[in-house]
Amino acid sequence: MKAVKIYEKGGLEQLVVDEVAKPEVRAGEVLVRVNVAAMNRRDVFVRKGQYPGVKFPAIPGADGAGEVVEVGEGVSNVEVGHEVVINPALNWGDNPRVFGPDFSILGVPVDGTHAEYVRVPAENVTSKPAYLEWDEAAALPLGGTTAYRALFTRGELQAGETVVIPGIGGGVATFLLQMATAAGANVYVTSSDDAKIEKAKQLGAVDGVNYRTEEDWRKQLKKMTGGADLIVDTIGGDVFNELVNLANSGSRIVTFGATAGPVNNLMMPLVFLKQLDIKGTSMGTPEEFAAMLSFYEKHEIHPVIDTSFSLDQIREAHEYMEKGQQFGKITLKC
Repeated sequence: MKAVKIYEKGGLEQLVVDEVAKPEVRAGEVLVRVNVAAMNRRDVFVRKGQYPGVKFPAIPGADGAGEVVEVGEGVSNVEVGHEVVINPALNWGDNPRVFGPDFSILGVPVDGTHAEYVRVPAENVTSKPAYLEWDEAAALPLGGTTAYRALFTRGELQAGETVVIPGIGGGVATFLLQMATAAGANVYVTSSDDAKIEKAKQLGAVDGVNYRTEEDWRKQLKKMTGGADLIVDTIGGDVFNELVNLANSGSRIVTFGATAGPVNNLMMPLVFLKQLDIKGTSMGTPEEFAAMLSFYEKHEIHPVIDTSFSLDQIREAHEYMEKGQQFGKITLKC
C-alpha cells in the first residue's frame, strides 16, 4: 500500500510517499481502507519532531474515514463493508476527567491514517453519518471531539451565552463556531483576516474583530459583546491576558493550545476577583466522540472543508497548512 512516511525530523523533504506492507489485523482490530484522511497542526509538529513521544519512522495522520475491509477475531460491533469514521483517541482509560497513562493519538506512535489502509481497535470505529460526504466525515474526529469537550464538558455551555473564539479559521475553531451556534450561543470571533471574519459570520457568528488592524481589539470586542461568558482559547501568549480582561465575572476560559507561546505576567487579581474558571482540555473520551457525531447529525451540520490534496501531494498539504491561510479543514484523498 501507499503511505506517507517520515524517516527523521525536518522540513518538507522528510515527507515521503512509499510502498509499505499492508497492516495485519490482530484480535479485536479492524482494517480500514481509508477513503479520505485529514490534516491537523499536530502532523506538522510530528514532522518537525516537536510532538511528545514522537518516534521515527512514522506514518502520521489522526483523522480518517473509510470502509472496513477486514475484521479480527472477536470483533462483533462492525462487519466488512461498513462505512466508518475513525476515533483517533486510543486507550483513554476509565477516568472521564483525564486520560490515563496508556493514552495516545493515532499517528504517533501508532501508524496513522495518511495511508491507503490503517489498522485500529474495533472499538475506535463508528458508522459514518449518512448525510456526510467522505471528506466531511474524515475532517471531524480529532478537531470535532476536542471542540465538543471544550464547549460542553469543560466549558458547560448554555444557550444564550456569549462565546468568544480567538483566531477563527483553523479546523477546531470552525467546529467550535458551528457547535456553539447550533447550541444557541452568541458567538464572536477574532482574526487577522477580514475575509475570515466574514466567513465566520456566514456560519453564524454575530460579529468579529481584526486584531491586526484594530489596535484596541479587546476593547472593541468588549463593546460588541458586553463581555464573554465562555472563551475557548488556543493562542495563549500575551493574548491570554486580554481574554482575562474580556471575560465576565464568574465566566470560564477553556484552553487547549498555546500557538503564541507561554502566558507571561498573568493578571492573577483579575482571575480571583472575577472568580474565573480557567480549565485545560485535550481531545475527549469515546463517549464525547460519539456525542459529537450525534450532535452534528442531529443538527445536520456540514464541516467546512477548505482544500483537498491527494496523498502524493503531502508536501504541498503541509506547506499550505503552515501558511495558516485556510478556513476549515485540509483533507487528503487516499
